[in-house]
Amino acid sequence: MSALEKKSSFGRVFWPVLAWTAGLMFFFPIFWIGFTSFKTDADAVKPEFLFAFTPTLENYVNMTANYDYWRFARNSVITSVFATAFTLFVGVPAAYAMAFNPGRHTKDILVWMLSTKMLPAAAVLYPMTFLTKNFLGIFDTHFLVIIVLSLINLPIVIWMLFTYFKEIPKEIIEAGKMDGVSVWGEIKDIVLPLAWGGLASTALLCFISCWNEAYWTVRLTTTEAATLSKLIEGNRAPEGLFFGRLSAVSTAAVGPIVVLGWFCQKQLVRGLTFGAVK
Repeated sequence: MSALEKKSSFGRVFWPVLAWTAGLMFFFPIFWIGFTSFKTDADAVKPEFLFAFTPTLENYVNMTANYDYWRFARNSVITSVFATAFTLFVGVPAAYAMAFNPGRHTKDILVWMLSTKMLPAAAVLYPMTFLTKNFLGIFDTHFLVIIVLSLINLPIVIWMLFTYFKEIPKEIIEAGKMDGVSVWGEIKDIVLPLAWGGLASTALLCFISCWNEAYWTVRLTTTEAATLSKLIEGNRAPEGLFFGRLSAVSTAAVGPIVVLGWFCQKQLVRGLTFGAVK
């Protein structure tokens, strides 16, 4: 066997094994959380690994009966859906303008928008809390959470949509203008149908980001607009963490998004790779 054939055989074995190993490493925390959710708080902190305990649904029963899980889940759905919709409502026209009517400072604006993601969230926590509580009166409201989540995700959404729109030939847009199509008509009838795959993957990634956001949803809510992140954070007391209950709530929080990601994995991969720097 030649050296080239040996190298090829090694690659066919090594890379799949490496990929499966990385996948299992990423999946193990989710598995462990789900596994621990069937233990009591006392069993969850014991060193026994697998089957040295009696499985119980006590944590899930308490979660739905005593923790009002469905109210927190409803708030997560409301804020994630409306934040995603509002972000796309603003991001689509902005990306369209930058892609098909660029100016001298378009690239500078894109870089500036992306640079806002580098701002530490803790730096604006106090003024954000002070203003929303004492002046605007919107603390712990769905409106505040939706606006904050939209602003957090808007730079990434515009960047992704800008990349997708740049792939559309400008000749198609120019042909539409010659036929008298309005700007809204260009977006609705030409751009969005041609970039539908990119729009769907962008919306999916934005929704997942909104659903998983914990820093702002925990600190800008108390009861009325509290999401699942707030419910998870609530399983903490001065005496420590209630690992059994915490695992059950975490499993119920990540479960829907894991299922959504599984069924939409092709769109997720497209969204994560197609928007790369070319």
